[in-house]
Amino acid sequence: MEMAFRKAERRQAKLRLGLIGPSGSGKTYGALLIAQGLGGKIALIDSENGSGELYADMCDYDVCQLAPEFTPQKYIAAIHEAERAGYDVIIIDSLSHAWAGAGGVLEMVDKRKGRGNDFAAWRDVTPQHNALVDAMLQSPCHIIATMRSKTAYDMEKDERTGKIKPVKIGLAPVQREGMDYEFTVVLEIDQQKHMAEATKDRTSLFDGEIFKITPETGEKLRAWLETGLPAETVRPNKTQAAPKPLTEAQQAQRTLIGMLTDDAGLGLRKDECGAWIKQTLGRDIKSMSELELGDIEVCIQAAQDAIGRKVA
Repeated sequence: MEMAFRKAERRQAKLRLGLIGPSGSGKTYGALLIAQGLGGKIALIDSENGSGELYADMCDYDVCQLAPEFTPQKYIAAIHEAERAGYDVIIIDSLSHAWAGAGGVLEMVDKRKGRGNDFAAWRDVTPQHNALVDAMLQSPCHIIATMRSKTAYDMEKDERTGKIKPVKIGLAPVQREGMDYEFTVVLEIDQQKHMAEATKDRTSLFDGEIFKITPETGEKLRAWLETGLPAETVRPNKTQAAPKPLTEAQQAQRTLIGMLTDDAGLGLRKDECGAWIKQTLGRDIKSMSELELGDIEVCIQAAQDAIGRKVA
């Protein structure tokens, strides 16, 4: 395979925005305000029992109602339908249902666990969630996804008593661990004053700011996104071989990481996974690529046992 470097060039892009907040913080309203500022036709994928139409008087937008079960495939189908219909902005309200809602990923895994094979459950379901993430990232539309938040804790040692205690470290979205990495910007909205703060911002437009979302927020984002050369249209190379499917070991690696980092699993941070694997295998490893399928299966079994003890 030939590799070549070229001069880096700033190119126009589509928005990938996450809005995180508790119930009543104004995520749907804020998403519509930003969509107004971005301009164009707006589609809202509503899994919130019709709440997406409460703001029909503030701007023109169309709604697609999702009913349980909230499978990743149902979200993917709605995204593709919005693309075919020529919408410019797609609001997914709420992405949390695809994870923790009726028929979402966690429920899909639980149903498969009942058949007695936790490894197979995650192996079957994880690619479906990955496909939803890919549909969002590859969309030719601006994507705004709302997510409910939950309080995130870490365990720290109390210097005074010497005991380990839970310490609040902020808010985390009800979604797969690390989901915020997929977005260009993530805004966290306060429930009391409905003020927003960027917890991730590749644009640097909102550094250090606490602000109220308005259509001007979307206008600022649009101006940043439209800076640079036109986005390249990637055409498939007929002579290039199709990407190889994941090997069984690679798929097992994904499953293991999901079990270690997901809240339904052990809830580890990504930087803690390596230490956990080293301790489980009893030897030092430099990267996951060193692991053979047998090693991964040992770790998966150990993770299953640990998750079982955690639940008990």
